[in-house]
Amino acid sequence: MIFDKKVLLNSLEFGNAFLGFWSEKWYIWFLYSFNIIYHSMQERYVNPFTDFGFKKLFGEESSKEILMDFLGTIIQDKGVITKLRFLQNEHLGASQEDRKVIFDLYCENENGEKFIVELQKAKQAYFKDRSLYYATFPIQEQAVVGDWNFKINTVYTISIMDFVFDSQNPTLFLHDVRLVDIATQQVFNDKLRFIYLEMPKFNKTEKELVTYLDKWMYVLKNLYLLDNIPAKIKEKIFTKFFEKAEIAKYSPTERVAYQNSVKVARDFKNVVETGIEEGREIGKKEGIRLGIKEGKKARDIEIAKIMKAEGDSTAKISKITGLSITEIDEI
Repeated sequence: MIFDKKVLLNSLEFGNAFLGFWSEKWYIWFLYSFNIIYHSMQERYVNPFTDFGFKKLFGEESSKEILMDFLGTIIQDKGVITKLRFLQNEHLGASQEDRKVIFDLYCENENGEKFIVELQKAKQAYFKDRSLYYATFPIQEQAVVGDWNFKINTVYTISIMDFVFDSQNPTLFLHDVRLVDIATQQVFNDKLRFIYLEMPKFNKTEKELVTYLDKWMYVLKNLYLLDNIPAKIKEKIFTKFFEKAEIAKYSPTERVAYQNSVKVARDFKNVVETGIEEGREIGKKEGIRLGIKEGKKARDIEIAKIMKAEGDSTAKISKITGLSITEIDEI
């Protein structure tokens, strides 16, 4: 539910009288925050597109079986993953001047293959380039001091995206990208793979679910909207997944952390939408290209402000917004 300012002011005279020392702005903000927390408490299952929800479902030791099943499903020729261990998700460059990166999840299977798993909430101008840059870190860390034949294990980058980056193929929601020889159409090297999931493109209903991949896509996209496990989804791994997602089983501390994560996610989404709208307005006056560029910059700054207020690190803010460390420090 989105509150209109006029409706709030007309219907909350008691609040304004009782809390007369509050400014109108802060009182509205309080009600907005309360509304977010109230509605998040009505959900039975967590939203996977929050930082808390994503890491609760996939990033804990008790979630490894779930993550292995998910990865084995979306990497369609991979087969069963039997072992997985989490690795340090923060990586430094070769020198102090090099940029630092932080992965959402970073893990390794029994064969030494690396998996970067990222939740992407908003579109970025050079998103594909960033994916390629991130993949270089697991490759470089495989270098061996001394004699080395340059053999490396496969690096998979999995991006779960809450936006569309390929509008030319409206029904293609899973992209498996590899190095391919254009002339022969054969895979040139399979050691670097990118799996992109465009979640907004998956629109199947429960009745339309056919494949195991369909089921995974359905629960990821609709989890926080569900009241029970769908009848068509009976596999044991999904029972465990829904148990991990059930908010009522969380400790009070975890519930507060989730509610805060929901608030940040919704603020983030509102800022993105506002930035796009502002970009359109500027575009009408000064040209579409300039308007979208300025709107995106304003959006990134507002997102950075929210993240700083939430105590996020400068490195994480830079990763999400694309702003430089200097720009973030000046906010």
